[in-house]
Amino acid sequence: MSRVWDIPVQESTRVRDARVAAEAACAEVSLDAPSTAAAALVATELATNLVKHASGGRIVINLVSPADSRAGTEPCVQIVSLDHGPGIGDVGAASTDGYTTSAASLGAGLGTCRRVADDFDLHSRPGEGTVAVARITGTRTSHAAGPGRAGSGLRTGGSLRAGRNLRVGASVRVGGGVRAGENVRAGGVTASYAHAEHSGDAFGWVRSGPRVTLLLADGLGHGEKAAEASTAAVEELRRAADLPPADLLRRLHTVLRTTRGAAVGVAQLDEDTRRLAFAGVGNIGARLRTGTGWQPFVSHPGIVGAHFPATVPLREADWGHDSMLVLHSDGLPGRWVPPLDPLLLAHDPAVVAAVVLRDAGSAARPLRDDTSVAVLTPAADGSP
Repeated sequence: MSRVWDIPVQESTRVRDARVAAEAACAEVSLDAPSTAAAALVATELATNLVKHASGGRIVINLVSPADSRAGTEPCVQIVSLDHGPGIGDVGAASTDGYTTSAASLGAGLGTCRRVADDFDLHSRPGEGTVAVARITGTRTSHAAGPGRAGSGLRTGGSLRAGRNLRVGASVRVGGGVRAGENVRAGGVTASYAHAEHSGDAFGWVRSGPRVTLLLADGLGHGEKAAEASTAAVEELRRAADLPPADLLRRLHTVLRTTRGAAVGVAQLDEDTRRLAFAGVGNIGARLRTGTGWQPFVSHPGIVGAHFPATVPLREADWGHDSMLVLHSDGLPGRWVPPLDPLLLAHDPAVVAAVVLRDAGSAARPLRDDTSVAVLTPAADGSP
C-alpha cells in the first residue's frame, strides 16, 4: 500500500516531525538500527536546510525498492526534499563536509547526507529552488569515507550524484540474465492529498528480457481504499511482466474488480528495437521527450476494474539516448510545463520526478489530489 509521510517544513519545530517520520518509515520495512539512524540524520539535515536556507519547503518519504534491473528488491526508504527557495549557487562546495554559511553552524548538512545515504542526488537552480533525493537501504556499508569515496562525483549545472547508483521504484527482474550495457533507469515520487497517511497513487516497474515495463496507477478517490486499488495493480504487474501494455490492462481489469478501480497507464520499452509503447485507461498522463521536443501520449477514457473500453489504443515512438518518459496521475494540473533544464537527464529519475512535482504547485497553489510522477530514462552515460 502507498504509505506516505508528507511533512510541510515551514519552521524549526517541524524538523523533529521529519526525523520521526523517517524513523517510522524505517520501522515499516524493518530496517536495522544503523540504517534507521542514517535515515533520521538525513531527514534532520534536509529539513533543517529547508528552514535555514529556503524559508521552508516539504519533505516527502516513500517506501521504495531498487529499480535498477541488475539490483535486487530489498526495501529502502526514499527521502525527498523540495523547495522554491533561492537555490544553491555552488552545489559542489555546499555538498562537502564542513561547508557552512553561518559561523554558528557545525557545517554538516548536505555533506553528511551525501556521505551516509546509500544514494544521494541533488538538483538546484538559482532563483528556482532545490530538490534533493536520498535513499537508505537495510544493508549498511561503510560511509565513513569522505566526499572522495567510490562512486561520488560532481556534475555541472547544479547537480550532485553520489553513492551506489541505487535506482528507485518497485521493481523485479523476470526471466533471462543481465544483458551487456543494460541500464535503463526508473524512479518516481508519490505524494498524498492534504498530507494524508496513504496515497491512492502508486507506480512500479518490471523487466522481462529486453522489455522494461513502467506502470502508474491512480486508485479512485483518496485514502486506504484508493491505495488498495493502486497497490493491487503494481503487485499484478510483477506477476505479468511478459504481457504487452494492452493485454496487461485487460488482465488488471479482472484483478481490480474487487477494488474501487483505478486509472492505469502502462509504458513498455523494448531495448532491442528501441521502441516505446504506451497504453492507458483513465486520467493517466504521459509525455515523451525526444530530440524534437515533448510528445503527449493520451490515455483512453474508462476505469480499470469497473468500466473498461472495448478497444485500448496503443501509442508507439522511437526511444533514443536523449529520451525521457514522464508518467503522472491527474494530481498534476492539466497544463503542467515539462522541465526545460537539459541537464536533468543526467540526474536520478526520482529527482526529475520531484522537480516536476515541485514545479506543478507551490505553497500558495498546493496540489489538490494524490499525486504520483514516475520517470524512465536511458543510462546516465547515454547508453540505451
